Amino acid sequence: FAAEKPDQVYLCAAKVGGIHANDTFPAEFIYDNLMIESNVIHNAWKAGVKKLLFLGSSCIYPKLPDQIIKENAMLSGQVESTNEPYAVAKIAGIKLCESYNRQYRKSHGTDYRSVIPTSLYGPGDNYHSENSHVIPALIRKIHEAKIHQQPEVVGWGSGRPRREFGYIDDMSAAIIYVMNLDLAQYREHTEDMVSHINIGFGDDVAIKELAKKLVKIVGYKGKIIFDLNKPDGVLRKLMDSSLIESLGWRATVSLEDGLTLTYADYLKNKSLLRSD
Repeated sequence: FAAEKPDQVYLCAAKVGGIHANDTFPAEFIYDNLMIESNVIHNAWKAGVKKLLFLGSSCIYPKLPDQIIKENAMLSGQVESTNEPYAVAKIAGIKLCESYNRQYRKSHGTDYRSVIPTSLYGPGDNYHSENSHVIPALIRKIHEAKIHQQPEVVGWGSGRPRREFGYIDDMSAAIIYVMNLDLAQYREHTEDMVSHINIGFGDDVAIKELAKKLVKIVGYKGKIIFDLNKPDGVLRKLMDSSLIESLGWRATVSLEDGLTLTYADYLKNKSLLRSD
């Protein structure tokens, strides 16, 4: 930081993974993420960086069945147990940004913002056979089943949970948009201790339906079955993105287009991707 003297910092780094990874490595998920955000945010402040944007996660929100989740839901209830350590670390990152603003805004001009992205996917994802998120995991499973002419692919849980997904190019545009909002406008629509902004696609899909879309895109002729002995996680996680939309930003990439682009990238680069 002292050498580069950046004007803006986008803190996207994190240790991430799906249900299996969160359940298998809880100590790493809370420790690594606390260390990343604590070191980056504090050293950005020490170096005089005035503008920083931190990416949280939709798992910060409590389990609210069949509700669209607004920003003020954070800390209003218990988070999903399968990813609690990761959620706690992400909440801490948001509170770090808010606390530095409250203490140093007047004296140092600190303007640290947070956004809550929906579940992200797209080119360059992690396709690990066990520790990846649902879209890259399904892409790899379905593609390999097609290549090896396997009759079925096994997904985790019941397939009933609904998830909202955001294409990575949309998210990249959104975080730049939020970072560069006029400070007065940003503060008018947020509060000192509820300062984060949801960034979602605006719709969700059942995992079973997601798998069907990928089967069609990949061209797989077998069937998808689901292992009911595996956990589902929270049954629905759809965020209210009306605030960011009222500020002038909206997602533009449809789920079908995003999945098609992601699979094309997987085919092009699968030998180079983190996959084992």
